[in-house]
Amino acid sequence: MKKHEQTPILAYAITIFLSAFLLFQVQPMMGKMILPWFGGAASVWTACMLFFQSLLLLGYLYTHWVMRLLSPSRQSFLHIALLLLCLLFLPISPSEALKPQGSEDPTWLILYLLGVTIGLPYMVLSTTGPLVQAWFAKERSDVVPYRLFALSNLGSMLALLAYPLVIESALPTRMQSWMWSAFFVVFVLCCVYLSRRSLALASAETAPSGASQDSAELPEAAPRLVQQLIWVALAACPSMLMVADTSFMTENIAPIPLMWVMPLALYLLSFIICFEMPFLYKRLIWLPLFVLSLALLAYLPNLRMGEWPVAFSVGLNLLSFFGVCMVCHGELAGQKPNPRHLTGYYLMLSVGGFLGGFFVGVIAPYFFNSNYEYSVGLVLSAVVVLAALLGPALGMTPNWRTSVGVLGGAMSMALVWASVSYHQAKSEGVTWKARNFYGSLKMYEYGGYRRMLHGQIIHGQQYVSDDLRRRPTTYFTPASGVGLAMLAKGETGPLRVGVLGLGVGTLVAYGRAGDVYRLYEIDPLVIELAQEKFTYLSDTPANLEIVLGDGRLQLEREPSQQFDVLVMDAFSGDSVPVHLLTLEAFQIYFKHLKPDGVLAMNVTNAFLDLVPVLKRAAEHHGKHMRLLEHPGDQDLAFASRWVVITDRKDFFDHASLQAMREVGAPEGFAAWRDDYSSLLAVLKKKP
Repeated sequence: MKKHEQTPILAYAITIFLSAFLLFQVQPMMGKMILPWFGGAASVWTACMLFFQSLLLLGYLYTHWVMRLLSPSRQSFLHIALLLLCLLFLPISPSEALKPQGSEDPTWLILYLLGVTIGLPYMVLSTTGPLVQAWFAKERSDVVPYRLFALSNLGSMLALLAYPLVIESALPTRMQSWMWSAFFVVFVLCCVYLSRRSLALASAETAPSGASQDSAELPEAAPRLVQQLIWVALAACPSMLMVADTSFMTENIAPIPLMWVMPLALYLLSFIICFEMPFLYKRLIWLPLFVLSLALLAYLPNLRMGEWPVAFSVGLNLLSFFGVCMVCHGELAGQKPNPRHLTGYYLMLSVGGFLGGFFVGVIAPYFFNSNYEYSVGLVLSAVVVLAALLGPALGMTPNWRTSVGVLGGAMSMALVWASVSYHQAKSEGVTWKARNFYGSLKMYEYGGYRRMLHGQIIHGQQYVSDDLRRRPTTYFTPASGVGLAMLAKGETGPLRVGVLGLGVGTLVAYGRAGDVYRLYEIDPLVIELAQEKFTYLSDTPANLEIVLGDGRLQLEREPSQQFDVLVMDAFSGDSVPVHLLTLEAFQIYFKHLKPDGVLAMNVTNAFLDLVPVLKRAAEHHGKHMRLLEHPGDQDLAFASRWVVITDRKDFFDHASLQAMREVGAPEGFAAWRDDYSSLLAVLKKKP
């Protein structure tokens, strides 16, 4: 019988590359779309990563199942049906009906929201790598299919880098959605073509030739359970560290796609190197770098990232993380089985990736009261790599095995000691701590004051003594921009004040009898801490109204509050909730202000210069804007930058506001909208 014509390798390569590109392009895109709905919290990306890893696992399970249990014809028909069903989800866009009301569990709401928006298309995309490689291995037994795995990771990495560097700044999110959907249709056509070719190939094969071939080859024994568990563990450690490290950087710098994609891109790069260029993974080189990387990652949390240049602190962090990934993935690549066990191997890798993400995304926020997962990931990485090295596959002599075991055990114990010492040092003076989706909170009490920390960032301070505890501190002192604006505005009579971001309640220290303060806070733990451990809220004579939920979403639903002053201080540390800085957000703020009302915005930030964003928004809405930079002092008054915006230019004629100055925006700087923003454009060159 005539031999069936082989499918061009290029067809397989294009399909796998396109699927990987779309798979990892949609991750930052969907994360950015839903980020405003959850207060711009860094944990949004952690929850998104958990969803994507879960769907990746489901896709690999599907592939393993269809390859083992279904005939080629049923594989083809089932997969084509799923591909066509995915078209009903296009174009991808989260439904406005799924916006949070304020009381939901954010993690599970994000998982549900992503599931109904992108669930099936993402799952089908995730099946493409292992499924098409399995089809390829059947047709082209003379070519190693694992090279396609490296190509898949290359497509993923390019997609991640392209999003923050090109796509995010060039296209609004609506256009991004339509473009992604168009390319998904192209992917469906490619995958349908390969599916039909695989079916045709199976039909063309004759039983006699197949029997002869089978008899000529002895099947390789299936990997043992211990081997599969090592695969899972080696895949889980980099995944755990990737999510924990991303959370660390987004919480302390900015929850933006650039910070999301850099660790993930390096994670994928290590896959590419180890599977496509295994000669670059030399244990003699990478194992010492692995030890150094773990030591650096264990020490980095002791550093306040805002006190270092961005390139240095982030670069050192990422290079160390890459060293850990290279060793874990290098050992994984060295243990890959015969292609007949390909889908099971990829399934174990996916299980490990899911377990790492699940630990950081679900276990840690709900069962830990502080950020311990980072340290757990470091210790586990050392232990798992040691176990992999001591396995029989390495073929060490007994003396070398003993030496490696002793050195590895000593390193693991040193990491445990360093981690425990770090967390004990961080707990000195802590009188209260808790953690949820929005991060970890701690309260320290020193000689004369209490301090609240969100992660590593001071979120508020208060004097303890009765004669000083009503005094505004940190960014809200009477000499700060907001302090001057509040005092000047208060001369006109009782005030109605809105505040986005409660903190410890410092701003209500300006409250007087007859004033009304309406406070919006998305994190219930912040409300609990401010009410129970600080006294600003209980001491003020003003009437208080506390609203749980994202400030912008709550203001969207409310009738005009007619605020005299609206204060925006919803930044958690140096991270920025972009949705509070768009033209649409400012339109909401001005709707809730009186005609002569004042909008005060805290733009203090170690890494980003947000003044041009506010200037463009003020110009767009025809308002007047001034900036006050306060140097701070040693009396619990921090250096701060406040922008004040109002419709009444004569407000700035007040004697106490003469230090405020006019500022401009760079020529060509584009205003931010809900579907467009670029934090790269406001990144400080010298933070």
